[in-house]
Amino acid sequence: MTADADDLARALAADAPLTWVLTGDSITHGTVHTQGARTYAEHLHEIIRGELGRVHDAVLDTAISGWRITQILDDFDRRVATWRPQVVTLMIGTNDCVEDGGSPAVQPAEFAASLTDFVHRVRALDATPVLLTQPAVDVPNAPERSRIAQFAQAVRDVAVAEQTVLVDIFTRFADLGNGGVPWGLMNDPFHPNATGHAAIALEVATVLGLDPSGSRVLPQLRADVAAGRLDP
Repeated sequence: MTADADDLARALAADAPLTWVLTGDSITHGTVHTQGARTYAEHLHEIIRGELGRVHDAVLDTAISGWRITQILDDFDRRVATWRPQVVTLMIGTNDCVEDGGSPAVQPAEFAASLTDFVHRVRALDATPVLLTQPAVDVPNAPERSRIAQFAQAVRDVAVAEQTVLVDIFTRFADLGNGGVPWGLMNDPFHPNATGHAAIALEVATVLGLDPSGSRVLPQLRADVAAGRLDP
């Protein structure tokens, strides 16, 4: 367990209210691809403020569809700092990995350096950073994102080097897809559907220790994922 994980556990055990900022790209933004169902950020909101009874906490989703890590760094004050958070989660990289034949492609090492900068900025706010790897991608139908596994590994590498909390969504999706893309969890080649968001929320809640006594949300998320992990 990292020092960050210890800090988060202590914060959750205390009465002082927390501000949670969840940021990233379209997967965290959560529009369109859940077809009106709850996103993973919304599930976490219910678990934290509802089932854990942390009614004075604030859970804010500041992600923007299509964004990359450099855009979040450029807009760090609005995306993160202005909210004076105690916990900041980041899922990013599904757009950073794109090779489209236009401008020079971002290299995994550059991406990792920007992630490290993000972690340092979060810590300068006296907040706890939480890094999420990206979900799997259906590469044959999204060949421009064929480097996604390299960018997931870059997130893991930064998490190890910086001793941050890591939620490895990429590995979890691969497990649910028996080593491949879990088709029942995807709305298109790289956006999770409602069931995929349930899987993300469940993994985040598990890693962060968000386990309310008598929870109704977590069993339902587990059931949704079990039912939806494979296509009918």
